[in-house]
Amino acid sequence: MTQEELDALMSGGMDMDDTDDDSQEEHTEEETDDEPAQEDINPIVEKVESAELPFPATDENKMVHQLDDVTKESEEKASEIFDIIENISSDLMDKEETLNSVSEVLNSNIELFTTLCDKFPDVQTFQIQLEKNQTALNEISEVVEVLQNSGDSIMNVMDIMQYQDIHRQKIERVINVMRALSKYMNTLFEGKIDDDKRVASATHIAGDTHNDLASTDDIEALLDQFGK
Repeated sequence: MTQEELDALMSGGMDMDDTDDDSQEEHTEEETDDEPAQEDINPIVEKVESAELPFPATDENKMVHQLDDVTKESEEKASEIFDIIENISSDLMDKEETLNSVSEVLNSNIELFTTLCDKFPDVQTFQIQLEKNQTALNEISEVVEVLQNSGDSIMNVMDIMQYQDIHRQKIERVINVMRALSKYMNTLFEGKIDDDKRVASATHIAGDTHNDLASTDDIEALLDQFGK
């Protein structure tokens, strides 16, 4: 009750019933605002209830099986990448050799037109051709430099790709440790009696506090699942 409501009640301008009704309405509204909507909760509950735990022992859920696939596919893709990089590097080297041959021709032309310009300084054609050959030679030099830088970059890429092989070896080491642990645990749980010769598990034992008993089919299905 606020101070204003208290003053109104003392002066006779408000009944106690009105105050109780208002307080009850405010309290109801607060509870309604804080309570999460039922339609927001249902999908989450249904998702949790529909989840199958533990996951079935299929190829999609077997950890070592998936890691083996990762290492195999990673090695195959890395080999394909190396082949592509080697082809690109080989093409760059071929083009560089071709441009070097063209540079030799341009150098010969420059020597020729230089001699002609010296002997016939009044002939503008010789001077023009000399300048064109010099410009072409400079452009070829720039292209050759780009090809050489690209070749160096490709070599750096191949060096970086070596880490992929290191990662594969690390994954394989993890696989070997997991397999060793699995074999060790299987050895610990080995018995002298075969499972098919054992007495069937009791479905109910005196003292159980629940009636949710597993049937024989359920137990056999569970054993079959772990056996896979």
